[in-house]
Amino acid sequence: MTAATRFVLLYSAQFVVVGITLPFLPAILSAQGMSPSEVGALLAVAAGVRLVAGPAGGRLADALGDARVLLVAGSALAALAACGFLLPAGFGLLLLVMALHSAAFAPVVPLTDALALAASRAPGGFDYARVRAAGSIAFMLAAIVVGQAVALAGIQAAAWLLVAGLAATSLAALALPGRAPRAGRAVARGWAGFLAPLRIPAVRRLMLVSALIQGSHALYYGFGTLHWQAAGLGAGLIGGLWAVGVLAEVALFLWGRGLVTRLGPVGLSLVAAGAGVLRWGVTALTVDPWLLVPAQMLHAATFGMQHLATMAVLARVVPPAEAGTAQTLHAALGVGLWMGLLALASGPLYAAVGGAGFWAMAVLCLLALPASLALGRALRG
Repeated sequence: MTAATRFVLLYSAQFVVVGITLPFLPAILSAQGMSPSEVGALLAVAAGVRLVAGPAGGRLADALGDARVLLVAGSALAALAACGFLLPAGFGLLLLVMALHSAAFAPVVPLTDALALAASRAPGGFDYARVRAAGSIAFMLAAIVVGQAVALAGIQAAAWLLVAGLAATSLAALALPGRAPRAGRAVARGWAGFLAPLRIPAVRRLMLVSALIQGSHALYYGFGTLHWQAAGLGAGLIGGLWAVGVLAEVALFLWGRGLVTRLGPVGLSLVAAGAGVLRWGVTALTVDPWLLVPAQMLHAATFGMQHLATMAVLARVVPPAEAGTAQTLHAALGVGLWMGLLALASGPLYAAVGGAGFWAMAVLCLLALPASLALGRALRG
């Protein structure tokens, strides 16, 4: 197999896991007898664990000089932990299961990005965006297929498929290219090494831009479906709106190389921010499907372009020996932390003003415009 094929398999397997976890994990926990408040507490613990375990895993991968070890071991441990979702369990045992599962899987996706970026830039490399598209496609298909499996066999089917997806991720990681050369490996230890990427001005600017643009999706992820249901849109139409966004993202990854190259990372962030102002403004103003469809297509910009901008900046400014640390720090502090805080704020916001809350998300993207220009200055400096 080519390197591109190996990464396609790995991205596909791990985004099957994500495509099961996001829609179905709360239902899996509920089926174990957890109350809504207990489900919320378990999900909150998982998010907190990921914020710490992700960067710690990235730092360990850089120290070892071989991120494959973390990918294989982390996915396998997460699969074993996920077997706990198949057993009768109380809150205490599920708390342990969630903590282990979240800690083990937290560094997997960002470390895969670090390895894929390095491989794409090596002699005979590949188009990173096209390979990454496999993950988006797998996410969408997993959500559809697992939904049908749950309808036929119950929520336990989702738990079994989650374990299988994690095991497949571990096996796919085994097929990656061999250990990277150790020459030039980071020598900093402890906190000095852990926080080394944050000493790079462009990385700090990038984290702010990502927090604003990616964080602006929080209200959409948490309350988009509820908002459209309350407006009378049918389940099929709502599912179609979500699918349009993912399909637009996939189209960018597959066929947008020329556009991405011309815009560069700063241009991508500026377009993502401007598209966010437009997208969330339209979502705040109307529930007309004829306007929501093109607004949803802007997901290719608000998520896809900002993701590609992030990969370009990190590949440009972070030394290879710190790539795993940088990717996991960005995933935790640049996206995960702020997405979690904004998700918490979205509940009271939506309860108070309903769909008008999307204007707040538009403001975040508006603030990302000058932040993106500051990122450009940091890159030139």
